[in-house]
Amino acid sequence: MPLLELGINRGDTLADWSAKNPYDSTVTENYVLNGEGSRKETRHVVFDLGDSGLEYKAGDALGVIPITSAQLVEDVLVALGANSDEIVDTHAGEMTLKEALSGYYEIHQANRKFVTSIGQKFESSGGSTEIRIVKRTRTSVASGQATIQWAWSGDEDDYPEGYNMMESGGDTAQELWKTLASDDKEMENYLWGRDYIDVLNDFGHLGFSAQEFVDQIDRLKPRLYSIASSPDFQPGTVHLTVGIVRYEGQGRAKTGLTTGYLADRVPEGTENVRVFMSPTRSFVLPEDGEKDMIMVGPGTGIAPFRAFIQQRKMDKAKGRNWLFFGDWTEAGEFLYREEINDFVKDGTIDKLDLAWSREGPEKVYVQHLMASHGAEIWDWIDKGGYFYVCGDKNYMAKDVHSTLINICAEYGGYSEEDAKTFVEQTLMKEEKRYLRDVY
Repeated sequence: MPLLELGINRGDTLADWSAKNPYDSTVTENYVLNGEGSRKETRHVVFDLGDSGLEYKAGDALGVIPITSAQLVEDVLVALGANSDEIVDTHAGEMTLKEALSGYYEIHQANRKFVTSIGQKFESSGGSTEIRIVKRTRTSVASGQATIQWAWSGDEDDYPEGYNMMESGGDTAQELWKTLASDDKEMENYLWGRDYIDVLNDFGHLGFSAQEFVDQIDRLKPRLYSIASSPDFQPGTVHLTVGIVRYEGQGRAKTGLTTGYLADRVPEGTENVRVFMSPTRSFVLPEDGEKDMIMVGPGTGIAPFRAFIQQRKMDKAKGRNWLFFGDWTEAGEFLYREEINDFVKDGTIDKLDLAWSREGPEKVYVQHLMASHGAEIWDWIDKGGYFYVCGDKNYMAKDVHSTLINICAEYGGYSEEDAKTFVEQTLMKEEKRYLRDVY
């Protein structure tokens, strides 16, 4: 549809497309980056920006608004014992329950609020409950394909063999809930990896109306992904590097909400995939193209650095580029191998260090390679170079941070305390030469 028909001027489209008003993009590429035999699934996904007028820069993120799996929605409806066409009142107005669960609420992961609210059901029922399940679909995780469907008539002896029927008085469920409500650790463990099918299997016999259900669950939130392309190098498109989350929980195969959406439900050619730009003010290239850059991005952390390297090439920046990358194995997880090697050959990447944690007798991570090149890293930083980190904040980024402090202490002549101040105050806050995109 032409922009004029939408009432949008090409000059201000960046402000108009947003999480509340996403652009309907078309996926033009969607393929697995991993080598044969890899136990990981990392995908390269390309979106066509069409005539949207959307703009971005290297370092920005793309917001993706997923649509929940139709099978998961159906299974939740069944577990809830609800009519898919029932009208519910939501933050986005009135709509059918099916529409609400498909595109407006998070049902792939149960929340504490819903489980906590179950206590009210026990109080109102006085401990007397009624089994309401009328149908259940079970999937064999072992085969990944076989499904067994069954309908329950309501008779005690009619449910399938192997299904754990809860006591009609709800004593077992009530004891479980009391444990969860009184112990934060037990609640945390219970919620880990459980969706609402799992929770309703435990407590659905208490009876939840459609409106009660949507009032207690979380609204669907967009997911932000670091953009893996330069708009000058890859005009008219935006690229993502996405690690797909798959796991088994409570005997069922599960996926992350948005990663499952991108992996399984938006093949090449899929239209109307809702996206928007999320600009960054901090994770940006140096304004001075002559400045050196050290980039540390293992796994999907490579994404913004692919964009940075592409942009540095287009800008003909004279500053040196040093990339630290790693993962499990070179054969299985060397993402963008050919591109990176080409950038090394043409001189865009001046130094490349690779860490493979599952090759050889000892695990090697990016921080280990940093430590072995400490003197040279300090030399680049001391001469005004920039230091970037992208990836896991819980482990990798912390280890890289500690290693950088140690390098500055050892080769910069600082005490341990002064090195910490130099890294965290001078580099990060004052000079803004140490930039992180961690998640």
